[in-house]
Amino acid sequence: MYEFKDEYKTEIAFIDEQHKVLFEIANEAYELLKNDYVVDKYNKIVELIHKLQNYTAFHFKAEEEYMKSINYKRMFTQKVEHEAFIKRINDVDFSKIDQNQDQYIINILQLLNDWLIEHIFSNDKLIGK
Repeated sequence: MYEFKDEYKTEIAFIDEQHKVLFEIANEAYELLKNDYVVDKYNKIVELIHKLQNYTAFHFKAEEEYMKSINYKRMFTQKVEHEAFIKRINDVDFSKIDQNQDQYIINILQLLNDWLIEHIFSNDKLIGK
């Protein structure tokens, strides 16, 4: 479902490779949603959230260090958006996951979809220019 296409490339190799990992995490969430053989998805959802928390922190730090190294003019805006995303993913209420597990996965996918499409396509691509 989620595929890193040429249109998402920033032309900065390490950033593109890291973005591919974010697409892979989104794909894992999608596959979990569609898996009717796993009745209780709670542990897998928690694992996905932790993976997303850890990877985005790593990725944003690397991206921000790169922007700083090239004196990127929109770095502050990027940093604010990164912090907002991290806050959203860190504010997960794990007690609510069990209430409707599939809906929770859909919420994660919506967050990732908005981020991958909007942020990477609209903002991160500008770093490479």
